[in-house]
Amino acid sequence: MTGIANILVILVVVGFVASRQLRARKIDTERRFWLLPLILCALGLSDKHLIDPAHQAAAIGLLAGSLVVVLAMGSVWGWTVRIWRASDGSVWTKGTVATVAAWAGMIVVRIGLYGLGSALHVHQSAQALYLTIGALLLVRGAVVNWRARGLDAAPHTLSAVG
Repeated sequence: MTGIANILVILVVVGFVASRQLRARKIDTERRFWLLPLILCALGLSDKHLIDPAHQAAAIGLLAGSLVVVLAMGSVWGWTVRIWRASDGSVWTKGTVATVAAWAGMIVVRIGLYGLGSALHVHQSAQALYLTIGALLLVRGAVVNWRARGLDAAPHTLSAVG
């Protein structure tokens, strides 16, 4: 994809995910929360130049470090979401102020990682960003689904978790 197309795809995905996070919505714990993240990961892994051949060790280290950071951040992000069961038994989620703080933190960390890569003269493709965003969303979705399934044992009341 071209640079403009990559930027547009990233902005659409971030806008889509952010808008869904900050409003109350009913979730289905059986839904395919992993579909969009796996598509993003596949897009990321499809790049033949995901690892900069001129700076292979630094590129691998940067990518591995990015993945570790986003896996931790995805887990934290999943815990910032408020989850509750409505009186009809449906499970609902809504982002909190902590969710907004997690988004801001993720953006700052991504900028820092990009700056580190630039300082090391490592070419960073948009596909690496696809891969890390996919991993982030996959972990976040898994944590939220795990927490929501924990409500299954609770009585059908207006209880809130998180």
